[in-house]
Amino acid sequence: MKKIALTITMLLGALSANNAVAFDGNAEAGKAKSATCAACHGPDGNAPVAMYPKIAGQHADYIYKQLKDLKLGMTSGGKEGRMDPVMSGMAMPLSDQDMKDLAAYFSSQNMSAGSTPEEIVEIGKKLYKAGDAERGIPACSACHGPRGNGTSLAKFPKISFQHPDYIKSQLLKFREGTRANDMNGMMRDIAKKLTDKDIEVLSKYLGGLH
Repeated sequence: MKKIALTITMLLGALSANNAVAFDGNAEAGKAKSATCAACHGPDGNAPVAMYPKIAGQHADYIYKQLKDLKLGMTSGGKEGRMDPVMSGMAMPLSDQDMKDLAAYFSSQNMSAGSTPEEIVEIGKKLYKAGDAERGIPACSACHGPRGNGTSLAKFPKISFQHPDYIKSQLLKFREGTRANDMNGMMRDIAKKLTDKDIEVLSKYLGGLH
């Protein structure tokens, strides 16, 4: 918890400096470059298959960071960045400007709505908004916001309306340590404390959070 609190404090101090940096991706150029992305993520970024993430309406800075990390994962042999057997290969030929343009395009689209099963609403809301102090689990809303919209400057992603299957897979990867491109290991620290049931509940809750 101390590590998480310190990270958030340091982050707030850095936001004012980052605030002046404009994102210079070109959405029109990104649309023209997005044809290969459509196979998995859909033409507008609303992935039709639940194992792939919706990237429509995601923060451009976050998409850009992930593409850079995925490329780095491949060039470093998985020692740095984020390694994914499919996406790391897709990111390899992209230039920095390609990444910015794609990020600008998909962030300009609207993410399709999802739903939360009725039996998950109350338990999911409690874990998401309050965490579990006894187990050292902070509220997810502390970084991702009360409605799961995240924040662009801090590169905390929008997670509301995301496919539950994708959220579940990423939380499991963070817990296992097979995904390690989270800032200061924050998500890995938190995910290690989550049970299978916690992950199931959060994944389904976020699918319809708005």
